[in-house]
This record gives sequence, C-alpha cells and structure tokens, in this order.
Amino acid sequence: MQLHQTFRRFVQSEQFGGVLLVGCTIVSLVLANSPLAAPWLGLWHLKLGPLSVEHWINDALMAIFFLMIGLELERGIYIGALSKLRNALLPAFAAVGGMVAPALIHFAFNGGTATESGFGIPMATDIAFALAVIALVGPRVPVALKLFIVAFAIIDDLGAIVLIATVYTADLSFTWLAMALGTWAALIILNCPLRVMPLWPYLIGGVFLWLCVYKAGVHASIAGVLLAFAIPFSPRTSEAESPSHRLERTLHKPVAYLILPLFALANTGVPINQESIAELSHVNSIGIALGLIVGKPLGVIVMCVLAVTTGVCSLPANVRWPHMVGAGLLGGIGFTMSIFITNLAFVDHAAIVNSSKLAVLAASLIAGLLGLLWLKKT
Repeated sequence: MQLHQTFRRFVQSEQFGGVLLVGCTIVSLVLANSPLAAPWLGLWHLKLGPLSVEHWINDALMAIFFLMIGLELERGIYIGALSKLRNALLPAFAAVGGMVAPALIHFAFNGGTATESGFGIPMATDIAFALAVIALVGPRVPVALKLFIVAFAIIDDLGAIVLIATVYTADLSFTWLAMALGTWAALIILNCPLRVMPLWPYLIGGVFLWLCVYKAGVHASIAGVLLAFAIPFSPRTSEAESPSHRLERTLHKPVAYLILPLFALANTGVPINQESIAELSHVNSIGIALGLIVGKPLGVIVMCVLAVTTGVCSLPANVRWPHMVGAGLLGGIGFTMSIFITNLAFVDHAAIVNSSKLAVLAASLIAGLLGLLWLKKT
C-alpha cells in the first residue's frame, strides 16, 4: 500500500516534531528545577501588550495549531481516511471509546470534588508523539495501522475542540459571539457561493474572527478550527487549485518546529519537589494517569470489538487485534492537548495545574513506552 504523498510529509514532520517536543519538555523541566527557575518561569509571565507571553502562546499561536488540525480534518473528510463512511467508522468508534472511558475513570475518582472539572484532561491523544513512537518501531507496523491512528487521533482532537468550546469557556458575551458567527458566515459566503480563491481575505477575516471569539469568552483557539472550514478545499491533486491544501502544507513546519515547541517550553516547566510528588497520589492525578494509561486502550479496544463483532466495521488490511491494542496504548499519550485542557480546567489554581501537568507527563511517558514495547513484540 502506497502512502499518499501529503500523508507521507505529514507523518515525517510529526515524527520530527515529536522528538523536538520531547527535547523542549526536558529543557523546560530542567530549567524549572535549577537555580534559573525564577527567571525561567517569570519569562512566560512577562507582559507583551494586553497579554503575557504565555497567553500569547496559548491563546494566539495555538489558534494556528488548531487551524492546522481543522485543515487536516477537512482533508480527511474530503479525500482522506474519513472520506468513506465505512473507513471512518472504526476510527470514530475508537475515538469515542478513547474519550468516554478516560473521562469516566477520572470522574469516578473526582466526581463531587473540586477537581471534577479535570475529566477532559485524559481524553486527548497527541498525534505527534504517537507517530514518533511508531517511527521507532519501524516498518513492521502496517501502514493501515498508521492511517487508523491518525484518523482516530484527529477525531479525538475534534472531540477535545467541542469540549473546549462547550465546557471550558468563560462568561459568554453574546454581542461578541454574534460578531464571531457573523464573521464566520461572511467567510463561508466568500468560499461557497463566491468561490474566492486567494488566501489573504480569509486570513484577514480569520484575525478578526480570533478577536471576536476571544472577546466572546470562548477559548480563542476555536477560531482556528472555524477558519479552517471556511477556506476553500479542492479534491484535485494540484495544490495550486486548493487554498486549504496550500495553507496546510505551509503551516506544518511552523507548527511542528516552532509553535508546539514554544507551547512545551511555556507549559511544562513544572517544579518537581516533595510536595509535587506527593500530589501524584491525589485523586485528580490518579484519575488522569489511569484515564490515559488504562482508560484509553480499554475504551479503544472495547468499542472496536463492539463495532467489528456486530459487523458495522472490519479491521483494516494487515491489521490484527494485537496491533489495535498497541494503537490504544499509544492513544494514552495525551501531552499537548491534555496540557492545553489542564490550563483551561483549573484556571487560577496553579498548584493543581502543576500536579496535573506532572501526571500528564508521567502517564504519557508510560503509555508511550508500553505502546513501543507492545508493538515491537507484536
């Protein structure tokens, strides 16, 4: 089976991006636990205009990350692994199971407590790290399994986006929300009836859309996804014919090599001391860790078994059930999206944020190692 050229570029950039993310995480953790901790952590709280450096990264640059996720999802729906219903159903079942089971595990430990809002933290999957682990396994992993993991991780990200938009929002300003929806509608009109193909009107409109979403109280990263589905897409192979395809290709390297590393540097500087280690025994940390390490593979496998045994779906070519277990284990690598949701779930609770991030990092590391060892054995 031949990989589509665009998909090959995507995998290659994500693999390298995963390695870069690991390096930035290690650097941030080392500096946060060194004599340079105060200036390092203070750097991200410096004010640049109305926002701190950390907020510019998390609210503005990450909107570009979500724009790329939206473009990938759009391509997947039109011509990729999600374009045919039968091919999309199994990853969709896997994504639903991989979101519901971790959330239920976390809620079982934290329901009715001050940390129950963290149920969304273990629901996400990090595509970059998952593909980086697959790269370490080598060519023994079936190509169809890589496609399956990418498809279910993208659907997983879509679920996380819906969660951010509906659950993790501030007080809504309906005036700004109406302006955001009006701006999005205008961009849709530029696309569908008018078929305006240059990118610049959409990018200018996207900046205003971001401002409106930010002012509305919904997390501004959602503007990136909305903008993605307003940009014209063409299923033809010529990239000159598809503004969406051109923009996606342009964004891959800046996102993988700049935006996500900056996000890791700004958000993984967690002090590791007796207090933070003791917090790992808190029900919130236990819920996050078990959700990622146990809930993810359990939810993925149970839903896939249900879908296959009922005849709704079938396993991809050359993929066996042990491969699916490995895919479920890799789904437990939360990292980027899990840390992102952590910041939204526990606003103004720095201690809980730090312990949650530490739990995400530890659980993601364990899930990645388990996935790597399992797939090598398989």
